[in-house]
Parts: sequence; structure tokens; C-alpha cells
Amino acid sequence: MGTPIVKNLLGAGYAVTVYNRTKSKEQPLTEAGATAASTPQQLIDECDIVFTMVSDDEAVKQVYTGPDGLLTKANTGKLIIDMSTVSPATSRYVAALCKSNGMDFLDAPVSGSVKPAEEGTLIVLVGGSEEAYQKAKPLFEVIGKLAVHLGENGAGSAAKLAINYLLGLHLQGLAETVLFARQNGIAAKDMLTIINEGACGNGISRGKTPSILQNEFPAAFALKLLVKDLRLAKESGLQMPLFAPLFHCYQQAMQSGLGEKDVMAIMEYLEETE
Repeated sequence: MGTPIVKNLLGAGYAVTVYNRTKSKEQPLTEAGATAASTPQQLIDECDIVFTMVSDDEAVKQVYTGPDGLLTKANTGKLIIDMSTVSPATSRYVAALCKSNGMDFLDAPVSGSVKPAEEGTLIVLVGGSEEAYQKAKPLFEVIGKLAVHLGENGAGSAAKLAINYLLGLHLQGLAETVLFARQNGIAAKDMLTIINEGACGNGISRGKTPSILQNEFPAAFALKLLVKDLRLAKESGLQMPLFAPLFHCYQQAMQSGLGEKDVMAIMEYLEETE
């Protein structure tokens, strides 16, 4: 996700410096016009606004507080924006650390995957002060089609966990519907046409239709990451009736070896357990 976001910022005329723990991933960005920093500390020394986007809570804490991390020293007046999907508690923790170092912090995870990132049509879910949000808003307008300021730090992260819960429900419901129809003699192609042309069709169902029909699930959003997000939602208090069986099913799918595949591979797991 970070690569298309950086390319869109470069395309909009912003000077961008990048840092990646896997240095080879910086190459397409430096070739596109970005410069590279050797450490997160160098990154924040050279930039007024820093975005972070990593895989989980521990990775976020490492980037901020590890050796040569973003918070190695005070950098008064800088703004850090974390677009990772982490717990609201982690976002509030990092926000407090930033404040003690004289910096503003926004949690701003995005709703959308690689294609919306490439198109600049992500939805940015923002938690933090109004002043920091207004400072970041011109950048959000490049990255996405909509930025929503939801409240104080942690609000953006909470909204991201909520929308990813709905994502899990949508995908499993789509898989179960197609498999049930097929059990009763309805071709997947026909059932997907009924879904996509009717009131139940949406961007998810239409976007996942090719994968379902081809029975191929290359990762746009890895199933293991949704399992992580559902775990965070549980730890943040999600106890709705559909949650427990949904979480169990995705956990089982990951444990069966599908974690690196796309979230739509939940269909492959359900098919195997029919």
C-alpha cells in the first residue's frame, strides 16, 4: 500500500523521503523520484510530516521507539501520521509518546486495498486533534477520495477495526452464498451475476468475482492480516453474535495454510470443509 501512496504524493508535486526496513522495497520509489533515509530518525529529521504504515502493533512500536526510531529525540512541531491497522490503545499510547516529544500524532488507517491506493481513492479514517487534521488534509486529499475526522486519537483505529469486521462478514457471506448455490446446481458465474446486479452487490462482491471464478486468490489483503485485525477487535471489546464463529473460521483458514493468500481464500477453506 505504501508504494502507490508515495507515488501519488510524488505525482502531486510533493518532495518525499522514504524509509523501509526491507531496503529493496525502496528502489521503485527512489526510481520514481523519492529520496531514501537510512533510519527512521533521519527521516523525521528531514521531513515536517512523516507517515508510517507497517503490519502490526509491535512493528509500530519498534519504528517509533526502537534504536534510531522516530522518537529517539524530540522534534518539536513535527507531525507523524500512522496509517497502520493497530489497536486504539496502541494509537493512544504512541500519541502520548509523540506529545511528550513535542510532536503531533494522527492515527489514520485507510479503508481500501492496493487498487484504490493506486487510484488515490482510499478512505482515510482519522483520529487526533482538529489542528493536526487540518495540517494533514491536503495530503489526505491526494491519497484518498475521502478523509473523515472521527475524534481524538484512537478513533481512526477503532473505525478501521469496525470496517474490517464488516469486510470479514461480507467475504464469508459471499463465499457461503456461492457455495450454497453451487450445491443446489447454480453455477458460480450465474449466482455472482445475480448478486452483483442486484441490491446485494457492492464493490467487494464485484472486485472478488474474478478470483472466485478463477479459483485463484493472490493476496491483495492477506487473510492472516484480517485474522490479526479481528483479534484486535476482540481485544477492543467486540462481542457481537456473529463475531465468534466468524473469527474462528478465519483462524482455522489461516491455520490450514491459507494465511498468505487473499482474504477471499476463505472460500477455499469453506469448500474444503463442506
